[in-house]
Amino acid sequence: MAGLVALLVACPLLFLGLQAGQSGWATATRLLQRPLIATLLWHTVSLTALVTAATLVVGFGAAYLVERTDLPGRRVWTVALAMPLAVPEFVHGYCWVSLFPSVQGYWGAALVMTSSLYPLVFLPVAATLRRSDAAAEEVARSLGHGRLATLWRVTLPQTRPALAGGALLVSLYLLGEYGAFAMLRFTTFATAIYTEYETAFDTESASVLTLVLVALALLVVALDARSARRGRVVREGGTARPCAPQPLGHWKAPATAALAAVVAVTLGVPVYALVYWTARGNSSTLPSTSILSATAATLGYALAAATAATAAAVPVALYAWRRATRLARAVERAVYLTRALPGIAVALAVVFFAIRYAPAVYQQPPMLVAGYAVLFFPLALTAVRASLTQVPHGVEDAARSLGVRPLAVLARVTLPLILPGLGAAFAMVALTASTELTATLLLRPTGTETLATQFWAYTTDLSWGAAAPYAAVMTALSIPAVVLLTRRTLGTPRTRKA
Repeated sequence: MAGLVALLVACPLLFLGLQAGQSGWATATRLLQRPLIATLLWHTVSLTALVTAATLVVGFGAAYLVERTDLPGRRVWTVALAMPLAVPEFVHGYCWVSLFPSVQGYWGAALVMTSSLYPLVFLPVAATLRRSDAAAEEVARSLGHGRLATLWRVTLPQTRPALAGGALLVSLYLLGEYGAFAMLRFTTFATAIYTEYETAFDTESASVLTLVLVALALLVVALDARSARRGRVVREGGTARPCAPQPLGHWKAPATAALAAVVAVTLGVPVYALVYWTARGNSSTLPSTSILSATAATLGYALAAATAATAAAVPVALYAWRRATRLARAVERAVYLTRALPGIAVALAVVFFAIRYAPAVYQQPPMLVAGYAVLFFPLALTAVRASLTQVPHGVEDAARSLGVRPLAVLARVTLPLILPGLGAAFAMVALTASTELTATLLLRPTGTETLATQFWAYTTDLSWGAAAPYAAVMTALSIPAVVLLTRRTLGTPRTRKA
């Protein structure tokens, strides 16, 4: 089952190989030797490295302040720090560019993408800190280590799996992002690939460029594998005790001001821009039926894709978790590569296979659902896999020793234990699918419009006021998914001892 799912998810890679092979080695070599390739490589790699490092710093710092200190209003800060996930990346770009036209290029892209993606690090790190045991840190302090030494030698290593998982998602997001970079007028491999597909109609050259992007994704996944992300972080025996909050003392005011600045930049600017442009766009002719139909279509496709991706992620995650073999690791890592692919590349692969092997579904809703499920499958797998690492050793073996059949163990023991991960997977896929743009433009059935496609149509003409209501509805629809994701990831807040 895991192999079949991995094969289906990896179909876009097969399509890219076929398309690139048609161009021949000579054409591919000539294309890769162009000076533009070096520019695209530098832009993509340097921005990915910078934004990933920035999200690690911001995400860990925010999680530590919320979960390990006596910062006032920790619950409020937790929700506010996770809420930028409700604003799509291209809407972040729209908000900044429409208010501050100078926010473009490399540094503008770094600011916007860091603001948009740091919650992917903050949430898993906060969950790890909340569930970790106080014993290790207490032992470190009893041996004479100070607060900073304990943070560096004990707390930070405990969060390394969460940091690595978040960094992996951030990096893959950056490799495949198109909409935000198009808004910010910053060229990467993803924007160049979209131009080759959409403007030049050169699928062979675009496929060669996409394979370079796949090679970068392979490098990212290989680096993630070396970080020991798959280590278990569950306590063996006994009950984990919550860590007492560390008093901030005279650092309380600066810490509060720092978090306030993060929330103001990452959430305040988008909210202000949406309210501002919605108010200014009242005079535009915007039929309510357009918003209602686009909202219904967006919700339907997002929920269907979330269901399909979450269900498909379970066998792959279970296989990789139970079998520490090279084949299991290869199956798991292969499916992560699709997250680095531009949406249009995945969409063309779905069209290619639908026309040849399933013509009945061409230009039908299942095509768009399949494209979403393939594109966002790594998000579901990450959430389910992380939840499995919290399952104690021997639980399934104990159930089987009592004579329970394997499928019954799965239904009665394993799935209930990973239910928070399943909820997080569903929320993450629904959240991202409801705001997907490039694949939707190609795979949507004729006459179907989503909030993202309607928003993009107006922003292409620089109609900021007309586009704002669609962006506002997209953000509003994403808020419940972010709240659910936060609750499923962090669970019930612990009772802390002063």
